[in-house]
Amino acid sequence: QVQLKESGGGLVQPGGSLILSCLVSEGTFSAGTMAWFRQTSGKEREFVAAITWNGGTAHYSDSLKGRFTISRDKTKNATYLQMSSLKPEDTAVYYCAAGPVALLHQTYAATSTRYRDWGQGTQVTVSS
Repeated sequence: QVQLKESGGGLVQPGGSLILSCLVSEGTFSAGTMAWFRQTSGKEREFVAAITWNGGTAHYSDSLKGRFTISRDKTKNATYLQMSSLKPEDTAVYYCAAGPVALLHQTYAATSTRYRDWGQGTQVTVSS
């Protein structure tokens, strides 16, 4: 089991950008896939993006593709979510997740139960 720590959230105006970071701080890290999910109060956790750790295959929610970019830095044991053209409806708590298997298909990558380890989340608020 690993410890995941998100950072980079905050308040941003509509149309603005943010970069979220997720660092692996403890444990033996052998992730197959890293992902970002988000959740608003009263709603289920929503898939945002995922990336396979070794091959770098990226998956995105169809509704977010083009505005969000996921990446990883294997030297830093970190994954990042670059968000641009932010909208008020992007307001949510964003969670980082790690799973032991390289998920090469969108359907699997978007399934939260495929991930074993989760961070505490970072709040992103898009408002003027």
